[in-house]
Amino acid sequence: MLDCAECNDGIKSKENIKQFIEELIKRIDMVAHGEPIIEYLLPNEPNAGYSLMQLITTSNICAHFMENDYTAYFDIFSCKEYNIETAKEVVREYFGATKMKSTFIERQA
Repeated sequence: MLDCAECNDGIKSKENIKQFIEELIKRIDMVAHGEPIIEYLLPNEPNAGYSLMQLITTSNICAHFMENDYTAYFDIFSCKEYNIETAKEVVREYFGATKMKSTFIERQA
């Protein structure tokens, strides 16, 4: 999970978010399953912004971008391992986050 602050205007662009998810999937070596869902949610509310849902063959990637305070939240859920630092790099490249908190959870049933 990545919690990001001080992002740029890329969080307001559906096209930028689409390019981001395509690049992220490639760089962390995942396989997309279908097209991403990118919808603008909660217009005229404090939490307004785009939300992203992309199925991958090993689970899913979700994100929400909050325009009012330029924050973004990412969940990369996969049973296949990936490089967390690479994921952070891609987020910084597309959204310019200057503050980032990462939380890694290793699940085991």
